[in-house]
Amino acid sequence: MSDARPPLPPFTRDTAIQKVRAAEDGWNTCNPDRVALAYTVDSRWRNRAEFLRGRPEIIAFLTRKWNKELEYRLIKELWAWEGNRIAVRFAYEWHDDSGSWFRSYGNENWEFDDNGLMRLRHASINDLPINAADRKFHWDRTGPRPADHPGLTDLGL
Repeated sequence: MSDARPPLPPFTRDTAIQKVRAAEDGWNTCNPDRVALAYTVDSRWRNRAEFLRGRPEIIAFLTRKWNKELEYRLIKELWAWEGNRIAVRFAYEWHDDSGSWFRSYGNENWEFDDNGLMRLRHASINDLPINAADRKFHWDRTGPRPADHPGLTDLGL
């Protein structure tokens, strides 16, 4: 079985957008085992102040993340691309176990291997407390963001 994850580099604008949406859809499953398959077995991450290496550390990190960040909903948007690299901006909404809501904003830099697996991920993220009434991401948690749901630019984020 091939480990290829199309679209493959070098990316065009259209294939970079496809890659970004595939990543968004995967992360919105909140399934660490599934999400980790998009990364090389020795993938290296910087997520905020954490440094991870390899799928087992990625799975452990994502498990902790989604046990804390409840009702997680994410939107990613292409920022730039060249060759085997993609830069995205993103925002996600979630609440903690006390019911306090947050919108987390960030940027990611990605580098892919020839099979389309991400080998490097650098993420910078800031959390903003919000009122539940100020939430902007509304879709059923059992699936991806619907095609007609506004993206970050349309939402003014």
